[in-house]
Amino acid sequence: MSNKKAVPEKNGNRYLPIAERTGESSVVFFTRDLSEEGLKKIYDKVSSVLCGKVAVKLHTGEAEGPNIIPRPWVKELLASRLPEASIIETNTYYEGSRYTTEDHRKTLEINGWTFCPVDITDSEGVAALPVKGGKWFEEMHVGKSMLNYDSLLVLTHFKGHTMGGFGGSNKNIGIGCADGRVGKKEIHSNVGAWDVREEELMERISESTKATVDHFAPHVCFINTMRNMSVDCDCAGPEAAPVVTPDVGILASLDVLAVDNACIDLLYHLPDGGGKELIKRVESRHGLRQLSYMKELGMGNDRYTLIDLDNGEVEITAAEAVKDVKPGWKPDRYNTFWGRNKRR
Repeated sequence: MSNKKAVPEKNGNRYLPIAERTGESSVVFFTRDLSEEGLKKIYDKVSSVLCGKVAVKLHTGEAEGPNIIPRPWVKELLASRLPEASIIETNTYYEGSRYTTEDHRKTLEINGWTFCPVDITDSEGVAALPVKGGKWFEEMHVGKSMLNYDSLLVLTHFKGHTMGGFGGSNKNIGIGCADGRVGKKEIHSNVGAWDVREEELMERISESTKATVDHFAPHVCFINTMRNMSVDCDCAGPEAAPVVTPDVGILASLDVLAVDNACIDLLYHLPDGGGKELIKRVESRHGLRQLSYMKELGMGNDRYTLIDLDNGEVEITAAEAVKDVKPGWKPDRYNTFWGRNKRR
């Protein structure tokens, strides 16, 4: 249940430069290798915390959506590293191709997510997790069967988002683990409409994320892929705005705030204004409040050490990580495989 007396902070449209941040720092790994091998390489750097029955939180996308994480990457990762794992998802709050469990199953088949178990965790009901230190919620409702797992790999396609500004690990968990009828309604709505926006929405998403991360801690890790970064979320499906932001690479951390903040920093440091369209989306939705509120909630650090896996694991800056990225976007070989973009 939400607290209607809570008041959101402001300045969610202001980027905080790295030099102005204070506090402890975390480790974030980075590779430019956008492939199955790159994903496995970076997974190996954070996977030691996973144990027991592992859930992989993945945005599997609306039917035929073109921008989700390539299916072959995930198939190879699970086959070689997590053969017993399950992808977990929840149904949507909006009506579409994933609104009901039946339609969601059809969409999973269309998009090719048939090579491993996919657990739609709210198909058999919901569970409530406590939100420690939240101002909007005391508890958040999630898919009931998510609680059957011991560990969580948050495998995220980093991109823009129509309401959240950007969708990183925070959004993947905060909205993606909340169940489709109760939790997502609590995040998005006060009176039954989509009336929660800007800083308040970012704060609610972050509190929802905290509930899930606290539940799995310390057996949770985060991977963000910066590829096919439309200003729209994967939930826009084939109607997502064309990609114009150049592909960057893959980042991973044990810290949800650090990995999302690092992705934002790379956008702001892309040469020749390469990140300007996505930055405009983030700032116009006041999406940067996701980052500052996660820090206030004690969810992680906005300072980090960036480790370059492609060059002897040396420490690099955000600017150094993207200095050779050319403006503009070009499709790669993963943009043509069956099941994602039949309309193209």
